Amino acid sequence: MTGRFRGAAPFTVAIDGPAAAGKGTIGRAVAERFGLAHLDTGLLYRAVGAKVAEGAEPVAACALTPADLARGDLRSAEAGQAASRIAVLPEVRAALLEFQRRFARREGGAVLDGRDIGTVICPEAEVKLFVTASPEVRARRRWQELGGEAAPLPYAAVLAEVIERDRRDSERAAAPLRPAPDALVLDTSSLSVEEAVARAVAAVAAKRR
Repeated sequence: MTGRFRGAAPFTVAIDGPAAAGKGTIGRAVAERFGLAHLDTGLLYRAVGAKVAEGAEPVAACALTPADLARGDLRSAEAGQAASRIAVLPEVRAALLEFQRRFARREGGAVLDGRDIGTVICPEAEVKLFVTASPEVRARRRWQELGGEAAPLPYAAVLAEVIERDRRDSERAAAPLRPAPDALVLDTSSLSVEEAVARAVAAVAAKRR
């Protein structure tokens, strides 16, 4: 089954969760399977964070261009930490809100992954997933992405960063990280990528009937 939403009413899949839980991988796979547009909203905050680190004012930095989103350094650990610090600013969240909402309700449907999609950006989303995993598992995944034994940081330091980012994201006053009440919680701690994607695909397919 490779059904498409082209020409149909908007259909939004909202995927939230902490860093390195697998929501981006799942989001891309779901979008590919169903022919939906995909937006990694974390890239928006990473790009803003990168511009602020270079001296821009936070709200001004929200005027993003395609070049800003194509920067090669947005997947770095430093960019992730900068994004988390920027995301606590209500004025930044407000500046990016409408862009995300327009994308979510575009004709043909869309998948958005982030930290407040199902709770703030698209509380009316047809499908809501909250993808999570234990801090230890997520830290190991991130450490391996950084090179494992050759990584610039030891695993313990990466774990400390993951825990600190979780605390900052979940305790912020503006749109804290938490599952929507009607979200399907998908714990990927002991799942393979294929298993996690299959569960997400099944959840979306069930809502299409």
